[in-house]
Parts: sequence; structure tokens; C-alpha cells
Amino acid sequence: MKLAAALLERADLQRRISELGGRLNNNAKVQDGAKPFEDPAALIAELDRNFADLETLIARINHTNNVAMVDGVSLTDLLAKRDCLKQRISIMRTFLDNASAPVSRYSLKEIMVFSTVDVKELQKNVDRIAKELRDVDEKIQGANWTIDLI
Repeated sequence: MKLAAALLERADLQRRISELGGRLNNNAKVQDGAKPFEDPAALIAELDRNFADLETLIARINHTNNVAMVDGVSLTDLLAKRDCLKQRISIMRTFLDNASAPVSRYSLKEIMVFSTVDVKELQKNVDRIAKELRDVDEKIQGANWTIDLI
């Protein structure tokens, strides 16, 4: 199995586990004399099986990510870099939105407000980081379809 297929299976298991949690909650209580629509014990057993499968799959994915190398860098290191780049871009874009937002003045007597940074230059830097993120993500995605799950 390729790593990408394992990642898809992991997402599917996580979705099923979430759905099972909802189904369990929907069958947690019934009125006196009524029966639940689904047997909570059977749902719990299915949930346990799904969690066991998920745990095994996550361990295999993590192990694969640790030993797989892409251009001399472990896949785990690339994933960490991608996560940090995403968060950095998000924070910087929010900051740029605030720094570049116009401030309305109703009269000349009001205090003028100015940006504390060179928005144009900082936007160029964020664009450069976004390109780096795309490059890293492309490497990760490519590796996912070529690397076999351990």
C-alpha cells in the first residue's frame, strides 16, 4: 500500500469514528419501555475495532514518515516544515490585513493612524513563503504516491 492510500484510509477511519460517536450519543437514552434504534454495545464494539485499526495505521504512517527520505530530508521533517509555514502564513496574512486596512477619519482633528510596517515589502515576503509552502507540499504529495507504507 502506498502512503497516500494509507492517509486516505486514516481519514476514512477518523470520519467513521466521529460518526460512531454521534450514533452512540443518539442512542444513549430512551424513554421508559422503548428500545434504542441501535445497540450501544454493538456500536462500542465497532468503535473499539475502528480505534484499534486507526492506532495501527497511524503508527505505520508515522514510522514510514520517519524513515522515508525526500531529497535527503525525512518526510517527518518536511511535514513539520509545512505545518510551520502554514501557520506562519496565516498569522502574517492576518497581520497584513490589519496593517493595510484603511482607517476612516471623519474630520481633520482626528488622530491620523499609520501602518507600523512596509506592507508592500512584507507582502512580497509572505508571497515568497507561500511559494516555499507550495514547493514543500508538492514534495510531500509526490512522495506520498511513491513511498510504500512500512
